[in-house]
Amino acid sequence: MTPPSVKLEDEIQYDYRHPLYIGDWKKSIAYIEDDFAYDDLDEPHMKRRITILKQHPEIERLYGYDIKTIPITIIVTLIQIIAAYTFGRILVDWNWTMIIYSYVVGGIITQIYYVIIHEATHSLAAPTRCQNRIVGLLANIAIPLPVAMSFRRYHLEHHVFQGVDGIDPDLPLEWERRFIRGNTLLKLLWLNFCPAIYLYRGLTMLKSPQNWEYINWIFTAITNILIYSFCGGRGIIYLFLSLWFGYSIHPAAAHFIQEHYTFDDGQETYSYYGTLNKIFMNIGYHTEHHDFTRIPWSRLPDVHRIASEYYDHLAYHTSWLMVHWNFVTQRQFGPQSRVSRSILDHRKGRKMLGSLKKSLTTEE
Repeated sequence: MTPPSVKLEDEIQYDYRHPLYIGDWKKSIAYIEDDFAYDDLDEPHMKRRITILKQHPEIERLYGYDIKTIPITIIVTLIQIIAAYTFGRILVDWNWTMIIYSYVVGGIITQIYYVIIHEATHSLAAPTRCQNRIVGLLANIAIPLPVAMSFRRYHLEHHVFQGVDGIDPDLPLEWERRFIRGNTLLKLLWLNFCPAIYLYRGLTMLKSPQNWEYINWIFTAITNILIYSFCGGRGIIYLFLSLWFGYSIHPAAAHFIQEHYTFDDGQETYSYYGTLNKIFMNIGYHTEHHDFTRIPWSRLPDVHRIASEYYDHLAYHTSWLMVHWNFVTQRQFGPQSRVSRSILDHRKGRKMLGSLKKSLTTEE
């Protein structure tokens, strides 16, 4: 409904979601519908940020980077290299021990690498953009595939074009939606093959590599050769297992489902507020992160505390285990449990920014 202060002829310029930015669309039911839910406006976070900052300008003091990310990167990289050496040169017959360790410990550390690369992507780990790229490469040392720079490229597009079909690389492809649907076994297989599926989604976008992606490829080739020389082939296998487990059926990997899979009508981004945030550098604070991409991981809980009236009303998760359990076992959830929008509707929504800023200035 258009507020009384907005003229009817200006309705097209007003975002009816203001100030909480919850849509009126209904979530897609996997065993009934083949496609995503559909929103006719832009992603909500840029406007939420404008609205929140108008009421809480002190949040801008949280902007910056957290230098603690760099020593964390060094420590977790050393842990994985030592483990790769141990299983590659010392415990050479401990196959099941290596598999279990790569799932439990290696999977955890792989997800910490994800958080570090994510922080570096948003230039939240070091003062300059180049330094952040280097942090991303450091976090890529014990990942035997060159993922850091490609992730940076596609993840920034995800933020700008969240939910835009054909542009947002985080959206499942049509074959995923139509084949998997709400089938429990197929969803388990789908989650297990997520590392390969994410890679395939990027390849389908047919984009020419950028210079830093070439650098990443060369860097990873060199580090793989060095790791192979130091840790042997089993060491490389251990790192591959850690990568695969960490990005597939792993409790920490549930944040991939938690973040944007629609558990409620009208809400397309969700946070996780469980205790595992302490281990995984607050990666669960996803709504807060999308609202304020210039705030590092260590200060995201402060955003929620300061602007609690904008977050307490939102649906959220408290258990990653339950996220996976509910998503896999309930027929209503599947790859189509997302919201999408066209690029034209996204641009139409962006045109409302001026009206929003003007209305907030008038209120002031």
